[in-house]
Amino acid sequence: MRYLLLFLTLTILFGGCSKEQKKPNVLFIIADDLTATAVSSYENKACYTPNIDKLASEGIRFTRTYCQYPVCGPSRASFMSGYYPSATETYGYVSGRENIGPKRQTWSQLFKDNGYYTARVSKVFHMGVPIDIEEGSDGTDDPASWVEKFNSQGPEWKAPGDGELVQGNPDGILPIKGGNVMTIVKANGDDLVHSDGKTAKKACELIRQHKDKPFFLAVGFVRPHVPFVAPKKYFKPYPFEEVIMPEKVEGDWDDIPKRGINYVTSVNAKMNLTQEKKAVAAYYAAVSYTDAQIGKVLKTLKKEGLENNTIVIFTSDHGFHLGEHNFWMKVSLHEESVRVPMIIKVPGKKPAVCNSFTELLDLYPTIAELAGLEYSEHIQGESLVGTLENPEIKVRDMAFSVTQGGKTFLLRTEKWAYIQYNEDASAGIELFDMVNDPKQFINLAENPDYVNVVSEFKEKLKLKLKEVRTNDLGREY
Repeated sequence: MRYLLLFLTLTILFGGCSKEQKKPNVLFIIADDLTATAVSSYENKACYTPNIDKLASEGIRFTRTYCQYPVCGPSRASFMSGYYPSATETYGYVSGRENIGPKRQTWSQLFKDNGYYTARVSKVFHMGVPIDIEEGSDGTDDPASWVEKFNSQGPEWKAPGDGELVQGNPDGILPIKGGNVMTIVKANGDDLVHSDGKTAKKACELIRQHKDKPFFLAVGFVRPHVPFVAPKKYFKPYPFEEVIMPEKVEGDWDDIPKRGINYVTSVNAKMNLTQEKKAVAAYYAAVSYTDAQIGKVLKTLKKEGLENNTIVIFTSDHGFHLGEHNFWMKVSLHEESVRVPMIIKVPGKKPAVCNSFTELLDLYPTIAELAGLEYSEHIQGESLVGTLENPEIKVRDMAFSVTQGGKTFLLRTEKWAYIQYNEDASAGIELFDMVNDPKQFINLAENPDYVNVVSEFKEKLKLKLKEVRTNDLGREY
């Protein structure tokens, strides 16, 4: 019955075509380290993302999508495999294949095994940025997922231009450097000098080459991941002097457990206010650069007449702190680090906004169902297909994410954000009232008035962990 309903759905969406043409194409676009707070179709009006915004106006914009691990490798392994990190114990910079085994299909592999041309352009599974981009290497890819793969080599922090290091450089005298640090390069040359420009070009070529047969094309852009490198023109709209930093509260860290202080802060990075503003401006410039490349890919899809038979997905692997709580980058389970933009455009479906809690894990079953493909009953995501007809549907009553090697947990509900350090809570708890304190300044976990709330969440977490760890990974199927 389930697949009969799928067939009928496909007939409605893509009807009137031959059997081969009824298979929808899939264009999956993913940015790297893009927080929802930096996208202008979400809540940021200072950063310009016209191409993402246009897609949001044409598809369903999900406002409460959360990654399952706010670090590149485990996040990507999770949504590509269809399992929570806590189920596979995939917490590192790997593809996840090591833990799911050879018989389980990744998301793209499912399409490959059903006759689709599947291709990866640049970073989809984990790549080290900048090192794998500099070398043009595969990173920890999953070869079984693709018919073809293409890397987009770029100069990264070595690009000619005006460079500056704003992390760990309080006197401003140190030279720029590579690695996972906030180096800024206002680069010479055009878009095609850099990795994301090359990625867009290759993606457009593949769309033209494979337009006559069904494809699953995964396009991974590496910005705005550090280093903040983009052609100079993208920095012009963002003079750092005009950047407004997030609100700062005295004693903000006093009620946060030690493990809740992020690994990069304005304090340990020795950043002054000018450097903070430069970092935000450079991040926005990198976002705008990638947005322009996304626009090229979407315009090619339209030019080739494929919009009416292509499901388009846009998201990011996790968020990014831009000075909130004096935090920078990712890893933490606070809102800016763990929440991501997600847009799904399906031919024939009206634009809408969905405020239900959703997870990146939900992409696998959703897109597979839309394409009419049978997938494993053990996949742990929830299908979002129902939101296409009724965006008011409540898919989940909460979102779940982990970090710090799977030892720190987030349960995010309508009212609360609950963060627990260790399964026995021995390293502390955070509890935020997201209605009255959406910026998460007041930790209520130690307030005796909320002892029952904390107790309830401890039990919810136990049940959630039991649920996600009850999986098929010890069985063959």
